[in-house]
Amino acid sequence: MSYKISIVGASGYTGGELLRWALIHPQMEVAQVTSERFAGTQVTKLNPNLRGFTQAEFTSVKTLNTDIDTLFLCLPHKVSAPFVKQYIDTGVKIIDLSADFRIHNPQTYEHYYQPHPCPELLPRAVYGLPELHREQIKRAQLVAGVGCLASSVILATAPLVKAGLIDPSRIIADSKIGSSAGGAAFDISTHHPERQGTVRAYKPTGHRHTAEIEQELNAIAQAANHQAIVSVGLSPHAVEMVRGIFSTIHAPVSRPLTDLDVWKAYRSFYSGSPFVRLVKDKGTLYRYPEPKEVIGTNFCDIGFELDADRPRLVAMSAIDNLMRGSAGPAIACFNLMHNLDEKTGLWVPGYHPI
Repeated sequence: MSYKISIVGASGYTGGELLRWALIHPQMEVAQVTSERFAGTQVTKLNPNLRGFTQAEFTSVKTLNTDIDTLFLCLPHKVSAPFVKQYIDTGVKIIDLSADFRIHNPQTYEHYYQPHPCPELLPRAVYGLPELHREQIKRAQLVAGVGCLASSVILATAPLVKAGLIDPSRIIADSKIGSSAGGAAFDISTHHPERQGTVRAYKPTGHRHTAEIEQELNAIAQAANHQAIVSVGLSPHAVEMVRGIFSTIHAPVSRPLTDLDVWKAYRSFYSGSPFVRLVKDKGTLYRYPEPKEVIGTNFCDIGFELDADRPRLVAMSAIDNLMRGSAGPAIACFNLMHNLDEKTGLWVPGYHPI
């Protein structure tokens, strides 16, 4: 059985990545892809990698056909919410890849973005990280896509918080991210002469993904009956790569730990989660996670090291920001919402070398 989908805002990097996987998904039928700027233009003019896979043209959202099973919204933050409000009563399943429905608390959303245009819909949205909300996603009509930086930090940290291995009030996350995270629109910060050869701290405090990291980790802590409030200091850096995020998380341990304690926490938490791989191999060059090894996949590779001289744990994660950080979980959520195997259309290895 095939399910019809439409992708609104398909001309950006995230929309293009989502379309790439949708075209090869065995149970997705792409009914429509929209772009106001490029309406009437062949998709392959912007996405040459899709030559031979589609003859579709971008259309205007004004002609959007809602006789579909799932609507993917790949619109900018602050733009997506009105579309959700417009189409949710049609009964169509909606997966919104913007930040508009990630934050449950409207005051928190306003602090990081703007006053929410339809706060009454926030309780209907499920945070679209299958490793945390698999069962809720299966029953959801509205799924909020995850932030790429948030994904990399949450996935590396959640098992440690649940198991009570770290002091959750003193988590520091240092993330390195590729230029594609800036989107397809031109910005001086992503201009090649300005980006090439640099390591640039661009939002060392107050990054908006902090809100969803703390939201999700606090929910885990509360469910585990831990009393401490989760507080995360997130500092992302722009580095010279196109795709990828590498996050290093530093946290004080709550008690003396062994490697086995940490292994058990990760393996227990991610039992049944096919897209999380644990990487800690001293017998190879690839002893810790690296973004290159997950490019073009939905995998999150996670590693860790206990500091023998200080009471701290260092966790590391590597993801592809466009794939695992956006399009990949959206497709995994689609699979769950339609009672398909979570791996459907996504189970591929990365490239080596690349």
